[in-house]
Amino acid sequence: MVDSAGDDLHTAGPRGPVGTSAAAARTTTMTPPHETRLAPVPYGEWDDRTREVLLSHLRRPEIYLSGAPDAPPMPIVLELFAHHLPLSDTWLAFSNMLASSDAVLHPAHRELVILRVAWRTRSGYEWNQHHRMGAAEGLSDAKLQAVREGPDAAVWTPEERSMLKAVDEMIDRFSVSEETWQSLASSFNAAELFELLFVIGGYLCLATVLNSIGLQADMPDDPTETPVDPESAP
Repeated sequence: MVDSAGDDLHTAGPRGPVGTSAAAARTTTMTPPHETRLAPVPYGEWDDRTREVLLSHLRRPEIYLSGAPDAPPMPIVLELFAHHLPLSDTWLAFSNMLASSDAVLHPAHRELVILRVAWRTRSGYEWNQHHRMGAAEGLSDAKLQAVREGPDAAVWTPEERSMLKAVDEMIDRFSVSEETWQSLASSFNAAELFELLFVIGGYLCLATVLNSIGLQADMPDDPTETPVDPESAP
């Protein structure tokens, strides 16, 4: 899936919470385009084919093309995807499916594992977008906070804890352990397990691509790190 601190693709909202004004949508601190390693391709430079393909992955393209004073800018992530149209069109179709009516995972479970991937990879771009989406899908404030602590936090159900363990194991070991697999298999059917792995793997792929390009956003502090007392610092 394509993420941002709110790009209005089929799997995301405009740059900020859905329904916000363009001014409010710009409040998230993003990496300025000139600081990314790949410069976004401005919408004005897209040819007809690029516009046809990439605009089809926007949920509401008209709000970007309206010419209104408060119209939001074209999503920067889409301007980055303009560098490689065949790859981008294929990737976006795959990622859109994971949040479509064909998906089998509960949306809250999808957002939970995406957030853990975002936190572990320090992808502020993914974190900010899916923190909002997770809340919209029913994740409580306590659970949204606990994502940063990981599977050992006390708020999780057994299946949620297993999902978070799967994320950490795929990042740390490149594979889900047998113990975690058996725990997951007691809660999810084969299709759900298959999709879960692709959500984790897909978002891990996207996070590393966006981080490598240099597209970032602010991240919250790590709750597991002990703050340094300024008076005791050398």
